[in-house]
Amino acid sequence: MFGGRHVLVAGAGVTGRSVAEVLLEMGARVTVTDANADRLTELPGLPDGAVTAPGLTEPPADTDLVVTSPGWPPTSPLLVAAAAAGLEVIGEVELAWRIGATLPEPPVWLAVTGTDGKTTTVGMLEAILRAAGLDAVACGNVGLPVVDAVRTHRVLAVELSSYQLYWQSSLRARAAAVLNIAEDHLEWHGSMAAYVEAKGRVYAGTDLAVYNADDPETERLAAGTAQRVGFTLATPAPGHYGVTDGWLVHGSPDGDVRLLPAAEVRPAGPHNVANALAAAALARVVGVTPEAVRAGLNAYQPPAHRVELIAEVDGVRWVNDSKATNTHAALGSLRAFDDVVWIAGGLLHGAPVDALVAEVAPRLRGVVLLGTEQEPFLAALARHAPDVPVHRVSSGDDEPMISAVRAAGAMAGHGSVVLLAPAAKSHDQFASYTHRGTAFTDAVRARLGAVAPGAEPGPRG
Repeated sequence: MFGGRHVLVAGAGVTGRSVAEVLLEMGARVTVTDANADRLTELPGLPDGAVTAPGLTEPPADTDLVVTSPGWPPTSPLLVAAAAAGLEVIGEVELAWRIGATLPEPPVWLAVTGTDGKTTTVGMLEAILRAAGLDAVACGNVGLPVVDAVRTHRVLAVELSSYQLYWQSSLRARAAAVLNIAEDHLEWHGSMAAYVEAKGRVYAGTDLAVYNADDPETERLAAGTAQRVGFTLATPAPGHYGVTDGWLVHGSPDGDVRLLPAAEVRPAGPHNVANALAAAALARVVGVTPEAVRAGLNAYQPPAHRVELIAEVDGVRWVNDSKATNTHAALGSLRAFDDVVWIAGGLLHGAPVDALVAEVAPRLRGVVLLGTEQEPFLAALARHAPDVPVHRVSSGDDEPMISAVRAAGAMAGHGSVVLLAPAAKSHDQFASYTHRGTAFTDAVRARLGAVAPGAEPGPRG
């Protein structure tokens, strides 16, 4: 398939390294390029035949194919030059699909995309599939490259970003879900329409389109598919998934099939109930029983920084949802609680916050603002929650998260939740959302004396 072909791999991160290794194993000649020369020197010992070339802006003259890492936009000079030269440019997901299609028993793909909730949903899906005894793994944007997973597992729970979907054309998943659509990554795609179009590619050729019946855009994307099933936080129509009498159910005219009490879904919150319904719908396509759905969801361990309970002391819960990097994700998190001291702020990249603040205003006990773009939050709070106290953390504060936690603690009362759900990117003050979430966790534990959730309070700092 690739024997003797010269493939240029654009990007030397985790995905690029796996792509290079797989292609070399298949007999290709491989050149790896990256703007960051240090990444190339840090590449593990690749088999003979790999060449590294930092900072290429044009493909080598004898290049047959370009495989790009998902973060590279189509406007990158190298990819523009490749397209102008008539070269095919694909992503790692497309490569993995082509490799899988050549196997004697191609793996089953269950694909998940959406603006928010992808990682949680594929984690839930993996847990359900494994509870059913299937050889399954979560892969893709969740961390494990699909080119590694496709050759080693029978069922793939694949998280796909809009970037990854843009660079693929052949994927035909057994079942695919679009969880939700909200404004995001417009600087990469160029427009909302292009972003939505990339998300919708997950439905191409799928046997079953799973869509969010509470999100008109996902329902529109699924409308052209041959078979589709919706999930909703309301009572579902027959054949669809939803919530009835406090249970996640698969609707049926002969009586709903109960899957799991909604109160057992972790992480908590309506948006994660929706994620669990999507995971259940995807798993049931490959014959998973209701019992395995419940067992898998109960076994699922949520990753850090996603509605993560850090501590509960004196009736106050401290919750880390640093992964809420846009307003849509923050709204889902805030809806999970009724009495909130909200820690928000960071880089908005032009995203409006007025509608978010208007909806959550009745839940707010207080607000602590971090980061460089505080003014949009302040203006929205003045309009929609003028009586809610607001504390601004100075941009010059050496320990902004410590200051934020101290201020939030002073606002909280018995029954409150101190919630880090920034609704913004982190790179103005932190290296990543994980760094921001870790800073919050460390600051909370330092303030509370490193007590575990549910424990008695220690000395206060």
